[in-house]
Amino acid sequence: MPHQKVPDNLRKNARKLRSEMTEAERRLWQVLRAHRLEGISFRRQMPIAGYIVDFAAPAHRLIVELDGSQHGETEGLRRDEKRDGAQGRHGWTVLRFWNTDVLTGLDGVCRKILHICGKEHF
Repeated sequence: MPHQKVPDNLRKNARKLRSEMTEAERRLWQVLRAHRLEGISFRRQMPIAGYIVDFAAPAHRLIVELDGSQHGETEGLRRDEKRDGAQGRHGWTVLRFWNTDVLTGLDGVCRKILHICGKEHF
């Protein structure tokens, strides 16, 4: 996959977000980092299509977003729809989970990710 030029301000913001992860992001990252989830390579706070995504598995063209309560409000839903559409037009699939899904059901979140990546073991 060819690299795209990332604007400096987006790159700087991504670095900042990596150092300020939420508890849900930290917990999921512990499972995803270093190919721990069935050997899938994930990146965190990766710029894609002009946005910074929480987690991305480039080889699978998969984006995993963790959402807090602001994403359930009308404006948040509208922004997410626009963002998901832009990323979809670039060939990415977007999976969204609530923070509480990760904090209370991490195993189910991981199963869904594995399912989308075609790595089910059922």
